[in-house]
Amino acid sequence: MENNSAWSGPKSLLKSETLYQYILDTTVYPREPDCLKELRNITANVPRYYMAVPPDEALFLSMLLKLMNAKNTMEIGVFTGYSLLNTALAIPEDGKILAIDINREMYKIGLPVIEKAGMARKIDFREGPAVTILDQLLNEEKYKGLFDFVFVDADKLNYLNYHKRVIELVRVGGLIAYDNSLYSGLVVAPPDEPVYRGNTSNRDAIVELNKVLAADPRIEVCQLSIADGLSLCRRLY
Repeated sequence: MENNSAWSGPKSLLKSETLYQYILDTTVYPREPDCLKELRNITANVPRYYMAVPPDEALFLSMLLKLMNAKNTMEIGVFTGYSLLNTALAIPEDGKILAIDINREMYKIGLPVIEKAGMARKIDFREGPAVTILDQLLNEEKYKGLFDFVFVDADKLNYLNYHKRVIELVRVGGLIAYDNSLYSGLVVAPPDEPVYRGNTSNRDAIVELNKVLAADPRIEVCQLSIADGLSLCRRLY
C-alpha cells in the first residue's frame, strides 16, 4: 500500500482515512500515469504540499474533461502543476491551457516533469495577479466565451472577483470549477471556531462564494464533497 500521508487528512472530507486509502489503492493509484505519480511525490516534499489537488480529485477532473471534449481550458492557481499536468494529459493533442499564477517559482519545480511528459507545449503560463490577467483577457474579444473549462484554485479571498470575470470567458455550456468549496468542512463551523490550515477570512470568503453561486441565474451549480469540496458551475447564458 502506497504511503499517502501527504495527501490525506484535510484534503478529504471522508471521516475514515482507511476508506480514503481504499479508494486510492483500488481505483486511483492503479490508473495514475507515471508522470503524475512522479510529480505528486515531488510535491509531497515541498512547503505547503497540501495545496496540491489530491489524486482522486484529479482522476475525476480528467474524466470530466474527456466527457466534455474540452479543448481550451484555464487554470487559476498552478502551484507545482499537478492538476495542470493532469489537464494537459486529458485534453486533445491540439488542446491549450492558459495557466495563471502569481509566482512562477513553484511551477518551475514541476516543469521538468511536465516537459518530460511532452505536455509543456499545451501550456501558456502567465505570471501575475489573476484579476489583472483576467481583465487583460476580457479586453480582447477573442477570449470571451473561448474556454470550455476553468479550474479555480488560487487565493480564496478573490474567488468572487474571479467569478465576475471568468463567467464571461467560459463558453455557454462550459464549466467553471471552484476548488476547496467546503473548506475542510468549516463552512458550517461556528464563526469563532479555529480554522485548520487556513484562516477565518478565507472561510468566510468561501461561505459568501457558495451563497452567490447558489443564487446566480447564469449558471447551473453542483457542489461535490470530493476532496476539500468542488463546486461545478455550468454557464447557461
